[in-house]
Amino acid sequence: MGLRTEDMRKLWMMLPIFYFSGIAESLNYTAFMALFNQRFGVQYLPYIYIFEAAIMPLEGWLLAKLANRLPKAKMMTTLYLIMIGLLAVNGAVLLGFKAGGIDFRYYYPILFLSSNFVVRQLTLLLWSTAFDLCPTQQAKRMMPVFIASTTTGGITAGLLAHQIGKLLGTEAVYALAPVLMVLGFVFFRKALARYLVPLTLKEDIRLKTQRVAEPKEETQLPAGYYAKQMLRSPFLLCAVALMTLMPAVYFMIEYQYFTAAEAKFPVEGDLTSFYGLITAIQFTFCLLLQTVSTRLMNWLGASNMLLAITVVFFGGFGLTAMFLNQSLGIFMVSGSYAIFYILLYYIAEPCYQLFFKMMPISKRDGYRYFAQGVAASGGILIGSLLSLLHSFGLLQLSPLAWLGVAVAAILVVVAWFGRNLYVRELVKSVQSLHADLSEIAGSFIGGIRSSKALSAMLGYLKHPNDYVRELALEVIGKAKDSAFLPHLIGMIGEESSRIRLAVLRAMNLQGATIQDLVQVASFLEDEDPEVRAECVKLISKATHLRSQSHFFIRVKLLDNHPKVVHEGVKALYALESEESYQACDEAIIKMLDNGGEWAVYGCHTVADLKLHTYAAWVLSLLDDHRPAVKVAAAHCIGQLQHIEAIPFLLTMVPLADQEMRKAILQAFVDMGEKALPALLAYVNHANPFIWNAAVTALAELLDESMLRKQLVDPCVARMLASTQERALPAALNELGMKGLAELADQRCAELHQALVGGAWAVMAKFADERVVATLREATEDESDEVRDNALEVLAEGLGDRRLALALLELLKQDAATHSSVKQEPLLILQEAKSWSDDWLKDIASYALSSLERVDMREERKFLTMLDKVIFLKQVSLFADLSVDELGLIAGIATEEVHEDLTYLLRRGQSNAAMYLIIEGNVELSNETGEGETGTIGVLGPKQAFGETTALDGSPSSITAQVIFDEVRVLMLQGESLSRLVRLYPEIGIGLLHASSARVRLLENMLLKMA
Repeated sequence: MGLRTEDMRKLWMMLPIFYFSGIAESLNYTAFMALFNQRFGVQYLPYIYIFEAAIMPLEGWLLAKLANRLPKAKMMTTLYLIMIGLLAVNGAVLLGFKAGGIDFRYYYPILFLSSNFVVRQLTLLLWSTAFDLCPTQQAKRMMPVFIASTTTGGITAGLLAHQIGKLLGTEAVYALAPVLMVLGFVFFRKALARYLVPLTLKEDIRLKTQRVAEPKEETQLPAGYYAKQMLRSPFLLCAVALMTLMPAVYFMIEYQYFTAAEAKFPVEGDLTSFYGLITAIQFTFCLLLQTVSTRLMNWLGASNMLLAITVVFFGGFGLTAMFLNQSLGIFMVSGSYAIFYILLYYIAEPCYQLFFKMMPISKRDGYRYFAQGVAASGGILIGSLLSLLHSFGLLQLSPLAWLGVAVAAILVVVAWFGRNLYVRELVKSVQSLHADLSEIAGSFIGGIRSSKALSAMLGYLKHPNDYVRELALEVIGKAKDSAFLPHLIGMIGEESSRIRLAVLRAMNLQGATIQDLVQVASFLEDEDPEVRAECVKLISKATHLRSQSHFFIRVKLLDNHPKVVHEGVKALYALESEESYQACDEAIIKMLDNGGEWAVYGCHTVADLKLHTYAAWVLSLLDDHRPAVKVAAAHCIGQLQHIEAIPFLLTMVPLADQEMRKAILQAFVDMGEKALPALLAYVNHANPFIWNAAVTALAELLDESMLRKQLVDPCVARMLASTQERALPAALNELGMKGLAELADQRCAELHQALVGGAWAVMAKFADERVVATLREATEDESDEVRDNALEVLAEGLGDRRLALALLELLKQDAATHSSVKQEPLLILQEAKSWSDDWLKDIASYALSSLERVDMREERKFLTMLDKVIFLKQVSLFADLSVDELGLIAGIATEEVHEDLTYLLRRGQSNAAMYLIIEGNVELSNETGEGETGTIGVLGPKQAFGETTALDGSPSSITAQVIFDEVRVLMLQGESLSRLVRLYPEIGIGLLHASSARVRLLENMLLKMA
């Protein structure tokens, strides 16, 4: 079923909730319906439904107020307890009636309303719990199991009701429901405490500290707005009609079922037993349906699924009407009711949500809630009012059934028109929601090739809006139907490269003729390399024309773009063109040898084809000076499972940037079980960054039991190992080296975070990943109360108790201060020279050498690496970067000295570098409209200029000239700066602020000159 370890752990706690609640819900429903129908009268069922529809808005308002006043976990617990209380009170009253031999007829409407409230709210509570406690993807994996658990509970309840109803009576069936609810509550409370409470730490604090006065409500659109918009939209009117008529038909069949059953079984115990049997059959059908429902949805699509449901409703009511007065009547109406219930609540309800996916996201919920409110009340009222025709004696049950057939027929017509209106609405929405619509369209239209909606997409291939055409092409492409090929070939001459790409992706060449292939091959000469590469991929799939495809692709091995060559090599291997393997090898060697972007695609080619003969060559690319090449090489090594590279990759981790560290970690994961022995050798490594990389990779590769055996003890020991690193900043402060002390303090914090990060990575495998992520964020929160609450959750032993307590101790060490030095500062510096961290060793050595030669700074002409790091730390643009990241920048920054009056930038000339002033001054100036030169400002040490034009190499808008003697600067090339901005967005924000300040200076200068 695709379940993972964390899924299984959560299932063991949550399945009992769904199982016991499923039993309780079905027992409650079966019993109160039998009691109401027998003791109050099934003819009054429409009245009670009408009254219920009237009070539902009040119910929703009260629950919303309760949700606003209580923390989420407490709200859910309170609601569950309210439902247990209602069932328990009703059960006690019913048992009292039975024991005392008394009855009070007008109690049963109260029983109906309160019990049906439990049925509605318990279902909503269970599904909201599942989605709140599980991330989206996990919820998708686990939902079939939750549904199976609930339906199994329904089957169990049906069998219990069938037996207990006969033996002990309907009151005993009802009284058993709260007992089962209590059993479910035990697991419900544990699940909330373990998974939901940590997720809502911040929200709970916000609720506790909010003001007594109600917050100012955000401006919301009135309900009238949505009503007007729906009246103007045929599609939305059709959707609301479908959502209204479907429950109306269901309520009509429900009335037929209860009325026919009461007539067939006049004895209350027999009636309850029959209800129980139908419930068991009903949920057995539901369980069987769940095994194929996903495939049905993918094949039919939501639109066709809804149409199919309406056809089943029409057929079921038709059979009921034909056989109602015959011996088979009770079986027809019971079977129809059971199927209608499952199709409505388990299949149709999720499909409805696609109606609103095309609405603007800011208004989507407004449309959804308004439509669902109208449909819920309207469906109940229509079904109830039509059923009243029988209650009033105006129609017999059989003519009422034929009336139900007529309503079901209208429902089929509405579903058919709604299915056709969908495509038109899809195109109307395309500009605002293009990114999501192709997936929505695929979900709604489905995979049936003959679908009229899919054929209608052809009409939009000539639409003037490129977004509409691109969407139509995406939907056509998902059908994988070669019948559309002639239409797509006709679009070869499109001007937009995006459309040409979409055309190629929509094509299916299976069954294409040689003439078709020749026409498609014209894309191989397209000016856009993306289009050429996509064409190569497409032609490689024409396996029935293998020799012709090979001919066209072989030529592209000489293309001037590496991506096209990359796709060409892969295509020839896919076609198994052995005669071209040597040419492919030459192309791969060319890519790896050319370096840069060619080498990146060369690594991708080797990785995708698993060409192990190139492993040594790829390994050598880890020494390339270009970061993108190193990242691609690391990815390739992982795909090749070249475990001999693990030690070398681990030694790269401490000095690697974020992107490279992620690539190395992913490489270890890609190596799989083969990497375990090598990685386990590093679980006690002294360097926290290397330890972190090894432990994080092992946490991904090992299952839970192996993690507990092989990783927990080494992790705990490594985290609790005594360390003297924190003494170094204090020693440097005592020696008066404040800059070095700040740098050492930051480095110690980074080492500490590496240990903490490794611990959290392991913890995430023993507990819910989302809970761990939220808890980690809470331990770093600004609020003391949030941090304390997070530490309290950790102290309870989240996941693994030993690991949680060790992590807690590590976090407490982080909060402790280290202001005093217990031993001589010089001795600490001497000891630090032998520590495992290179930066702390360099800082200690630098400090000792500075003490030995006081005049060293004056004699040194150029900055050392550490000097650059200390300087960069003082520049506001880079103040928030780690020491490793500062080291990376220092490594690519070139120190330059320029004489007085030297021009570093000239207005109108292209610039490819950013400058950071170390010493000296630079004047920024510009020309006025009259040709005069005006000074914008004078920059001094730790200030930057040239950053905006360096990013794109554009001409400089200002002139920068050295003044007042020589200037020393650090120069960063634009290519390096662009990558820094991509990796560290905070640098980009800093550059934006600096540019804005420069613009303000320029504006002020122009105003003064004016």
